[in-house]
Amino acid sequence: MLNQIVAAIREQVATLKQTRPLDPAAILPSNFALSRAMQVADWTLIAECKLASPAKGQLCNSRSVPELAKIFTDNGASALSVHTSAPFQGKLADIAAVRDVSPLPILRKDFIIDEYQVYESRAAGADAILLIAAILTDAELNQFLATANRFGMDCLVEVHSLAELARVKGTSASLVGINNRDLTTFTTDTANIFSLLPHCNPRWRLISESGIGSRSDARQLKQAGVHGILVGESLVKAVDIAAHCRDLALR
Repeated sequence: MLNQIVAAIREQVATLKQTRPLDPAAILPSNFALSRAMQVADWTLIAECKLASPAKGQLCNSRSVPELAKIFTDNGASALSVHTSAPFQGKLADIAAVRDVSPLPILRKDFIIDEYQVYESRAAGADAILLIAAILTDAELNQFLATANRFGMDCLVEVHSLAELARVKGTSASLVGINNRDLTTFTTDTANIFSLLPHCNPRWRLISESGIGSRSDARQLKQAGVHGILVGESLVKAVDIAAHCRDLALR
């Protein structure tokens, strides 16, 4: 599934580079809003405005992306993750729609595989991007980190395994997400982050991703030394989204 998604995105990006070229010199920089927000908080909830996933289908029918963003903003989220990939029912224009209702830092969640997408992300208004180690070479990781830095954008570099963690140690990454979901099988094991924590660089700010469903999960991660969480599914499927957001934000 991952290979199919990435292959489709490569085709889309190749077309966009021809039909919608971007001039980097015309793109205004951000101000590292996500990392700045994390520096002043002892716990970070990055709440994801996610409507669907290719593995689990429709997740939320009752709210739009901007409506979710507004609820998250009003109930303790430190930042917002906006999924712009079509298999997740996302689109690039969702970033601007979210910015219209929220001042919080926006992370573009997508499969970034080309430098063009880094430019595109900032041009659309994103303050940060997700870089997935599993789909990038070491050279690409370093290139995209450097490009994002020039535009004042943070990068959440996502890993799932010890091998990927070792690769990221050789980069300038400072914000690292440990995904409890194996992207090759889409299975989730929340023990994954605890097995990887001892191998993390002490200078990293760590975000746990996937499988976090309760206030007790969040507290356990915080006590273990994790700096925050990125949560989508359990938030958007909650009966009371606002209350669940406050729980995960440890409010």
